[in-house]
Amino acid sequence: MKFLSILGSTGSIGTQTLDVVSQHPNLFKTVALVTYHNIDLLEEQINKFAPIMAGVVDEEAYRLFKSRYTGNTRLVCGKEALIEAATLSEATMVITAIVGAAGIEPTVEAIKHHKTIGLANKETLVAGGPLITSLAREHGVDILPIDSEHSAIFQCLEGQQRDNVDKLIITASGGPLRTWTSERIKQATAKDCLQHPTWNMGNKITIDSASLFNKGLEVIEAHWLFGFDFDHIDVVVHPQSIVHSMIMMKDGAILAQLGNPDMREPIQYALTYPKREALSMDTLDITKALTLEFMPPRYDDFPALRLAFEVGRQGGFAPAVFNAANETAVYAFLDDKLSFPQIYSTVVKVLESMESAAEFTLENLLAIDRWAREKAQFIIDRDN
Repeated sequence: MKFLSILGSTGSIGTQTLDVVSQHPNLFKTVALVTYHNIDLLEEQINKFAPIMAGVVDEEAYRLFKSRYTGNTRLVCGKEALIEAATLSEATMVITAIVGAAGIEPTVEAIKHHKTIGLANKETLVAGGPLITSLAREHGVDILPIDSEHSAIFQCLEGQQRDNVDKLIITASGGPLRTWTSERIKQATAKDCLQHPTWNMGNKITIDSASLFNKGLEVIEAHWLFGFDFDHIDVVVHPQSIVHSMIMMKDGAILAQLGNPDMREPIQYALTYPKREALSMDTLDITKALTLEFMPPRYDDFPALRLAFEVGRQGGFAPAVFNAANETAVYAFLDDKLSFPQIYSTVVKVLESMESAAEFTLENLLAIDRWAREKAQFIIDRDN
């Protein structure tokens, strides 16, 4: 049996992870749950899964929850809840399903405590790739991808000799603005961007999908997960989201992983790896007529993707700055403080003002992350 700590249990990945867990009570036991502030759903989860501990990061929400909770699960407040859940002695696997750079520290601590990582927080590897991967090697910890695209590549690479693989091909739905004209894209609102055609995700990642920032983050994450350089990672737009990603072999053969756009499959594969178990979900019926389209990304209309390759090649702290500035700009866009094109322009301005950094340590990483967010907020406030 695997004992799970789920960081971000009330979000999209967290709730779907718990759905998988509920289908296999003989395989999984949930020992820790952490939310940011959704205490009503957290309470339902506690009542159903009876974890040892539960955490609420937002202090005001924690106080409200603590004042009314009468159960036996131990409650923890603040960012400390993430660290405690990630290092809980009873846990054997930590699912990092929180959004943004907040996932870095608990992932580092989980690795140091020899927990298997189910990674749904792409920002952890984007910002901290050198640190996270070296720690994982040092402590003999597996990092298992939960993102559908990286899970697909992971599955396609299984059993392959690395020398036989030429490139990774990451698919992108193209998001809700895929068919818009260049001029119309510049006028896109948050409401427009939140209308994702195939996936039901949180607001931040949905905006990133519309701008292709998300795909850029996935390119950098794939580099660190699988050790391929950026010249051997491609992106292709596939609106149906049936082919979750592919690999191309040196002889030109392409291997792909297909399925309906349902996150429970990649979640369960990470949880049960290397085994597979039955999963109650709508599976892909290939006897029905399928239209599968593939096309190159529109780099000029969605420049964040090209920029991601540039900062990935630059390395160092550039990807962390790219991620932090984007995260700050996206939330400003959601609050109607920025236009859609200003998300990208803000990130570029922050990157241009970045100075050379010191040694790649956790302390320096967190410092540059804070600097990038503050710089982005300064630019947003100054220019609007």
